[in-house]
Amino acid sequence: MQTKLQEILEELKTVVSGKTIDALFPPLIFVIVNALSGLNVAVYTALGFALLLGVSRIARKQNWLYASGGFLGVVLASGLAYLTRSAAGYFIPAIISSSLLVLAALLSLFTGKPIAAWASHLTRGWPLGWFWRKDIKPAYMEVTFLWAAFFTVRLAIQIYLFKAGEAAALAWVNTLLGWPVLIIVLVITYIYGIWRLGKLGGPGVEEYKAGKEPPWQGQKRGF
Repeated sequence: MQTKLQEILEELKTVVSGKTIDALFPPLIFVIVNALSGLNVAVYTALGFALLLGVSRIARKQNWLYASGGFLGVVLASGLAYLTRSAAGYFIPAIISSSLLVLAALLSLFTGKPIAAWASHLTRGWPLGWFWRKDIKPAYMEVTFLWAAFFTVRLAIQIYLFKAGEAAALAWVNTLLGWPVLIIVLVITYIYGIWRLGKLGGPGVEEYKAGKEPPWQGQKRGF
């Protein structure tokens, strides 16, 4: 049990890192300052915090594209809040992002090229041909259905709260349904995915790359 837990934690490190602070803290700081000091001060504070994070990452020689991307995201969100004169406007980019994720997941299912497979390919660099095998792809299709359901529920909640002008509730929803719940979804994805690949009986990635003939051992680790 301990070995399996360690395996899951190690696998999560390939997609999750300490950089999630960029996504979690600026929205919370924005709504807290907005409640205490008003929209203008909240905009400047969120921008200042994002700038400090970006400078800090660059000073520590982390990827400057990631640092600048996080800052530009806060600039866009803050700009929309300022232009709409509504704190809820800060979360328009998050709603757009959720919408695009729902659309991408549904389109990938419709075309038979599940987004879960693309995500794994981009993260791990495994050959695309392995993902599209008939004894591999169903696992990624089923996981993508799970992702699509999660993204759709999150989008529905975000739209409802945005229309109600509930900026504080939006901040907490984006935080809780962001990395905390996403990590749970990824854990479920990994556990189910490995189990499903075992049931499908296809080759493991290394067996596929080596061109081995059946019987295969299958994919024992990594999804």
